[in-house]
This record gives sequence, C-alpha cells and structure tokens, in this order.
Amino acid sequence: MPRFTFTAPCAALALCMPASAALADVSAAEVWSDWKAMMTSGGYTLSAVEAASSNGVSVSDMSLTMDLSDANGQGALTVVFPAIRFVENADGSVTIELPTDTTIDVAMAPNSGEAVSFAIDAKVTDPVMTASGDPDDLTYNYTTAATDLVMRDLSVDGVGLGPDIASASVTLQDTFYVLTSKTEDLKTLTQTAKIGAVTYSFDFADPASSDSMDLNGTIRDVAFDGGVDLPPNMDPTDVNALLNAGFNFGGTFTTQGGSYDVTFNSRTDGSGTINATSEGAEITTALSPAGLSYALSQRGVNANMLFTAFPIPVSFAAAEVATNVQMPVQKSNDAQGFAMGVAMQGLTVSDTLWGIFDPAGQLPRSPANLLLDLTGTGKVLFDYLDPAQAEVMAQAGTAPGTLDTLALNTLELEAGGARLTGAGAFTFDNDDLVTFGGFPRPQGAVDLMLTGGNTLLDTLVNMGFVPAEQAMGARMMMGLFAVPGDGPDTLTSRIEVNPEGHVLANGQRIR
Repeated sequence: MPRFTFTAPCAALALCMPASAALADVSAAEVWSDWKAMMTSGGYTLSAVEAASSNGVSVSDMSLTMDLSDANGQGALTVVFPAIRFVENADGSVTIELPTDTTIDVAMAPNSGEAVSFAIDAKVTDPVMTASGDPDDLTYNYTTAATDLVMRDLSVDGVGLGPDIASASVTLQDTFYVLTSKTEDLKTLTQTAKIGAVTYSFDFADPASSDSMDLNGTIRDVAFDGGVDLPPNMDPTDVNALLNAGFNFGGTFTTQGGSYDVTFNSRTDGSGTINATSEGAEITTALSPAGLSYALSQRGVNANMLFTAFPIPVSFAAAEVATNVQMPVQKSNDAQGFAMGVAMQGLTVSDTLWGIFDPAGQLPRSPANLLLDLTGTGKVLFDYLDPAQAEVMAQAGTAPGTLDTLALNTLELEAGGARLTGAGAFTFDNDDLVTFGGFPRPQGAVDLMLTGGNTLLDTLVNMGFVPAEQAMGARMMMGLFAVPGDGPDTLTSRIEVNPEGHVLANGQRIR
C-alpha cells in the first residue's frame, strides 16, 4: 500500500507528463533535465538516447524502469516511449512533443504463487504539453482528448492467456493536468488533474470450468489535488528510509458519481449480477513521518443484486458510507495519536427483501444509521515499515507498540426502531499485563444508552425470530448491566474499570 501511494504520482507522470503555466525563460535542455530528475527521484531507472539541436532536444528509445522486487519476490514495471521532442518557443516556454503510443510492461514473480506478466498499450489522442518557468520552478500544462489503456500479452507461469480469457481496458476522456516541479533540497511536485470521465472494462473467463466475470463501469468528473516531496534516489521498497529522507505525500481524489455492472458465472457458486451507482466520492490520503491517514466517503449509493443461490432481488441504498484511518508509522519515545471511524447514514433495503423476513410489517422500516469514532494514543516501539525490523518482529511475534489511551468519542447505532449511543475513555497501564491476562490494565469508563430495545425484542419474539426463553435471558443480562433511564423503554449503563482493576456496572462490581 505505501508503495502505491508514492509511486502512483510518478507513474502517472511517466504516462502523460503534466504541467502548468507561468511565463519565464527556460531551455529545452533544462526541461529535459527536470524530467530526468523527476523520474529518478520517483524511483525509476532511466535509459534514453538524447540529441541536441538548434531549437531543442530530441530523445529516443526512452524507457523508465521501476524495480518492484522485495522479500516476497521479484518484479518490475517499465514504461517505453519511442520518441519525445523538447522544442523551445519564442515566448520562453518549451513544447514537449509526446508520442501518441506508449507501452507499459509489468512482470511479477512472487517467491510462492504464480508469476504474472502483461503489457499495457497506451494510446493518447491530441496530447498537448508545455513547460514554463525557470529551471528550479517549472510548471507543466498537459491536455489530451482521450487516453486509451488496453492490456495485452497476459501470461501466468509462462502460459499466454488470450483476450477471450482475460481482457482489460480503461479510457480517460478530456484530461487536464497541471504539475509544478520545484527543486530545493527535495524535489517537490504539486499536481492538479481533472478528467471528464473514466470508463473501464474487465472480462475474465476460465475455459476449464466455464467460470467468468465481466465488470464494466464509468466514473464521472474525476479530480485530484495533491503533492509529494521526493528525496533523491529513493528506494520504493524501503518506506521507512524514504520517510527519514523527507518523503511526504498527500492528496485528495473526488468524483461526481458513477456506475458499474458486474455479471458472473460460477460452476460451484452459481451466477448473478450486480448493478451499482453513486452520486460521488472523496478519497483523501497522506503518508509522511507524521503518519499514514486515509479517508473514504461515498454518497448516494444504490445497489441491486440478483443471485441464482438467492433468487430474490436484493436492493439497498445509503445516503453516505464513509470510513477513516489514521496511524503512526515511525518509532518514537513519545505517544502518538491514532484514529478510526465508520459511518453509514440512511441505509435502506428494498420492500421485496423486507417482505421475506417481515411480511406483516411489524418492524419499523426507517433508515438505519451507524456512527463510530475512536481515537487514542500509543507508542510505536519499532520502525515496522523497515523491512529488516519487520522481519525480526514477525519471527519474534513482537507487537509493534503499546496502547496508552483509547476514547470512544461517538457511538450511534439506529435500526429496527431501537437506538444505542455511547461515549467514554480509558487509559492503559502497560506495566500491568497480569490483571487482564496479558492485556494492559485499563482504567476509565464508558456510558451507554439504549432506547427502544425492549420493544424491538418483543417484536422479534412475535415474529418468531427469537424464542421467548432466549428473550428472557437477554432481559436478565440487560438487568445486570443496565438500569432504567429517564424516558420510556430506555436503559442506561456505565461500565467502569477502577484503579484496582475491578470492573463495575452502574457501581456494582461484576469482576
């Protein structure tokens, strides 16, 4: 995952090379030199034949290779450009004449498992690129009407698989890309991209079993804003060393909606279709010495599914689905923060599905909601992104750090007419691993409130989903851990761990 995070901007650059505009004098040789610096700083090995002319530089037989080998196996990605010309303009800018056809070769040979190789043909329609500025602060502007990426020559363990067995294609329409390249101690790339639409198609078939899957989709109005600081001569396989050298990546992808269709057939699992749409999405990610963060949200989600194993149409919709993760990545003697969150707002399912489980309509069919927000602190004891330290940790079975604090900031779960909320916080004594059987001893409390729980339980008994004796046992458990609240059908509970390691429910010791 970290490797993709910081190689993706460079790979995109290698495919279509971007830019923006600010007029100043720069020579073709200086722009070509900046290209080479960006590629090598991005982890590529560059090979090319260059020739100077009176008004520019011509580059032929250019290839960019990234070594993807690590402890798990060998691998490489190579981008081949037949020819590129850097032409100086009268206004002090430089036009980069790109080829319309480019090849990308990928080969992966894991230590265990199947070796895979394939090529991608990239065909660009009407590419236009200019560079302007000064040698240490260049801006590239790039536009193209379309970029078509088509996979070919897929091979698994040396056996070729034709397009009737596996095919993949992606098309980018109306691309506008701006990249600013600044050179100081690090190479800093700032990027802005807009794509009118991305369409994709992936088809796979197994002639031995007749299993198949077809995936087709479209994403509308894709945009990206972000940047990366690249240390010189970086090694993509050693993320920890990159971070120590100043690597810093952050960016946000947004879309304005899309749709996809999946059709599959399996001899063992049956066949089916999935159709889904969304009104838009946002993905924000960052990796730096401060930590790794990732946040995804999708709004206006609708999905329809039909499977032969369950021949009733299944449909659901959600106003929003979101998740976020934040975690430290480097060793520190000081506690560092982490976070995790999940949100699902306005989840509904179709009346057809409701009718199977609740034909009489006894359960409220209002939208379900879930909110979970956790934060905390802990110490990272090892640089677990360092391959050598990670291997030692794996062999020793050592945890990478300690848990110092944990806070439940928000818990909200609403479904079937019942609502559960909660909040609380704990600290952890990592010197006491005895009281809780190897887990650091917690101290703190969490407050919970359940509204409508008894009513929901009664309804489930009436529907026959829960036997009456099990419902009685559930009520006895609720009576042990909860007390009546102020409102009707409301239970509250305070679960506390005191400094002695005793667990109390509403002041009564239960451990």
